[in-house]
Amino acid sequence: MQEQEKQAETINTAEQIVTNASTADAAAEAAGNPAPAAGNAAEPVAEAPAVDVVAQLEARVQELQDSFMRAKAEGENIRRRAQEDISKAHKFAIEGFAEAMVPVKDSLEMALKVETPSIESLKEGVEMTLRQLSSAFEKNRLTEINPQKGDKLDPMKHQAISMEPADQEANTIVTVLQKGYTIADRLLRPALVTVAQGK
Repeated sequence: MQEQEKQAETINTAEQIVTNASTADAAAEAAGNPAPAAGNAAEPVAEAPAVDVVAQLEARVQELQDSFMRAKAEGENIRRRAQEDISKAHKFAIEGFAEAMVPVKDSLEMALKVETPSIESLKEGVEMTLRQLSSAFEKNRLTEINPQKGDKLDPMKHQAISMEPADQEANTIVTVLQKGYTIADRLLRPALVTVAQGK
């Protein structure tokens, strides 16, 4: 971006020089000082350097304009690729989590296919499915918030829904009614708890 601004500034300076030269010629003619006649032998010697300078400046202006357009096109390509990357990231953001959850669904479907399951087999199936689910949570940085009795209430992680008399310090947790969860250190759901009243 800075390079584009420098190129644009150089183009403007060169164009200003060309404009000033043209303005100076026009002013000289208006003041009654026309250019020497074509037969004057000194004319080519006087005007040749100025013509060369103007030609060089015009060439430089064209070169800078070409460089500016190439840089602008490259910037547009970078912006377009960045937008495509962002779009893909949004589209497939949960791909890893979905992949980890597929085995959990498979286990549940297999359990439903058993015609006469015993209590023991059902319990084993549920435990296996829970282990798969916990593994999926762990892989995707989904962590439980499960405070212990007597822990200090943390408003950033816990939500107290009631207070009850208890033989412990005020504003400490008495019962966990529902676990909370964080995902990548960001609160997903606070733990629902009851807290102790003051003694």
